[in-house]
Amino acid sequence: MNRLSTSWGAYDLTRFPEDPRDQLRAWSAADAYLLRHLAGDEDAAPDGFPATVGLSGTVAVLGDRWGALTTALAGHARVPVQITDSFLAQQATRANLARAGHAPDAARLLTTRDAPPARVDVLLVRVPKSLALLEDQLHRLAPALHEGTAVIGTGMVTEIHTSTLELFERIIGPTRTSLARQKARLVFSAPDPARAAGTSPWPGRYVLPADAGAGAGLTVVNHAGIFCADRLDIGTRFFLKHLPRARGGAHIVDLGCGNGVLGTAASVADPDATVTFIDESFQAVASAEATFRANAAEGAKAHFVAGDALSAVPPGTVDVVLNNPPFHSHQATTGATAHRMFTGARAALRPGGELWVIGNRHLGYHVKLRKVFGNADVVASDPKFVLLRAVKGGR
Repeated sequence: MNRLSTSWGAYDLTRFPEDPRDQLRAWSAADAYLLRHLAGDEDAAPDGFPATVGLSGTVAVLGDRWGALTTALAGHARVPVQITDSFLAQQATRANLARAGHAPDAARLLTTRDAPPARVDVLLVRVPKSLALLEDQLHRLAPALHEGTAVIGTGMVTEIHTSTLELFERIIGPTRTSLARQKARLVFSAPDPARAAGTSPWPGRYVLPADAGAGAGLTVVNHAGIFCADRLDIGTRFFLKHLPRARGGAHIVDLGCGNGVLGTAASVADPDATVTFIDESFQAVASAEATFRANAAEGAKAHFVAGDALSAVPPGTVDVVLNNPPFHSHQATTGATAHRMFTGARAALRPGGELWVIGNRHLGYHVKLRKVFGNADVVASDPKFVLLRAVKGGR
């Protein structure tokens, strides 16, 4: 747990899932900079933009990483609306709001797949890592903005690029940046009602080439923000060439499913299988469902879950878990997510069930798997990737 101090008060914040060993902070200098500006403690506005922002009307917070902004605003704005692509961020926000003494309805929590508010008077944007996600969400929110809407983005200087500012300028209106403070910067944009920003180019679609193994010929659908949205990433391509054989009616989990191409390929190979697609990204789950619907046989069975690893899957009910774990949490590199996926997979698998994991060689997943499962075999490898299989023991 770590404390964010503001002139509005101090807030004890955590990430989700809470882990006392987690040393990563639940807020950043970018969050603190924006809150100082909103509280009137720092005039960061460039010439031509108001020095202060009133928090009346509808305040929407896009991309709040762990709920720091929403938690601080809950006592100063009328039911701020959080819009996030992250199930984990949404859960962290609920916990942080409760810890700060706010009622459950002190903020309205929406996903990037939900309809945004019809009118937004203050739009606060925690600039995401994905430029595509920012583009898509600005397009979705632009109709709710009006000439008097205050639009302020925030991010670390390494996260705000010329392309970021060009997006705000093209979709919202005239855009300027603040001076940097503690390696963070604010982005100010003035809505121009006369601007014709067009429509979002997302989702995108492409067909997998003939050399994509079990995925050859599949149509892939990607909503904004999905990893390698315009092509098949090389790790997944390698995995598809060595997909587990069909088992006839197995329960397969595509864990950290992204666009769902692994689980979809498994379903096409075994139409009697039941495939559960799981990701913490709402955009990813929507992509996986669209990919599955575009390719699966009529009557094929699938479930789509936005959640925390395998926490929503009953123990001992899964035959195979397919997993390409992420090793970044926003800008931080961490093995915590992979470890949580591995331990969750062991609990979810039936005795004799298998976890198949693809990873870069340098990540050393075989060591982690042997600690969790007691075994890990190399199925295939090349100079960059290793595909591993761990089997749950017992009867």
